[in-house]
Order: sequence, then structure tokens, then C-alpha cells
Amino acid sequence: MIGVTVGIVILAVACLAAVFRILRGPTEADRAVAGDLLLFGFVGLIALFGVRVANEYTFDIVLVAALVGFLSALSLARALTRGKR
Repeated sequence: MIGVTVGIVILAVACLAAVFRILRGPTEADRAVAGDLLLFGFVGLIALFGVRVANEYTFDIVLVAALVGFLSALSLARALTRGKR
């Protein structure tokens, strides 16, 4: 369980760095990338907490959150490029 705890700490630090970049990002693209990092860091935290408490529904939550995060990243990238390919 020490590996899970270390992973939780590392992901929490990465999420804090992402929040800092969201608040201080000079461009919209920086904020978008930091938002993606924050979302997927949070998904990783959910997965690690699920492993730690041995919850059987964690995989379903992580799967749905990852799919929503992927689709939001695509739509945000499309919005930042203003629909150009």
C-alpha cells in the first residue's frame, strides 16, 4: 500500500501545479492544458483511492470520467482553434 500512497501524493502535487497554471496561465491554451491535467489527475486520484479501499465500482467511475475528459479535451481544442483543421 505504500506505492498507492506515494502515487496519491504525487498526483496531488501534480493537481496543485495544474491549479497554479490555471490561475496564472498567460494564454487560453495553457489554461486548457492545465485543465486537462487537472481532470486526468483527479481521475487518477479516484482510481488510486478505489484501489486503496478496494471498492468494486471504482472502475466504472474512472471509465466514465476518462471518456468525458477525452471528449471535453477534443471539444476545447476545437474551440481554441476556432473550428480550423
